[in-house]
Amino acid sequence: MIATLTGRVFSKGFDRAVVDVAGVGYEVILSTDSVARMPEKGGDAFFYIHTNVREDAITLFGFLEEQEKELFLILKTVSGIGPKLALAMLSGLRVGDICQAISSGDIKRLTTLPGVGKKTAERICVDLKDKVAHLISGTVSPQGDSSGVVAVEGSVAADVISALMNLGYPDGVARGALGKVKKQLGEEEFNTQKVEVLIREALRALA
Repeated sequence: MIATLTGRVFSKGFDRAVVDVAGVGYEVILSTDSVARMPEKGGDAFFYIHTNVREDAITLFGFLEEQEKELFLILKTVSGIGPKLALAMLSGLRVGDICQAISSGDIKRLTTLPGVGKKTAERICVDLKDKVAHLISGTVSPQGDSSGVVAVEGSVAADVISALMNLGYPDGVARGALGKVKKQLGEEEFNTQKVEVLIREALRALA
């Protein structure tokens, strides 16, 4: 089984990438958040890999962090959650946020994830509450994340992220794009911008 891949990014898609390893191209299925955070075409990349084997296909699921892979495998133990849904959940929120929601029984937050309804969210909380606690420490970002964006309810940043999510971008991808805009503008100028300006710049970052 393939456990890790190190190579050059040959191409990137919405939910996958092709990694050139010594002349062999491996297609890796990724969360949209991972696609947004991984190197661009031609860059060096490293992925933790889960090799999913079926009678008709061998699929490689990739993760930028070991904790993402671990949570992915834990989520798959829940009845009704396959690899595609588990990966979609990782597209919606970062690891620490998902684990915090599970640990605290935050059904409302879990149902914001793609493909997760109320019954599934309840089942996840019951089955996994004691299995994800070790993944919370050091990874929780209730109002901000590694993007450097603090999205307090009612703030301009929160409004921009909400608008991007309404356009179909997952929470993590929206925050990542806004983080790039903040880095480009600088914190002082970023804090003076209007919502519509930041939305436009974030969409450019996502292009």
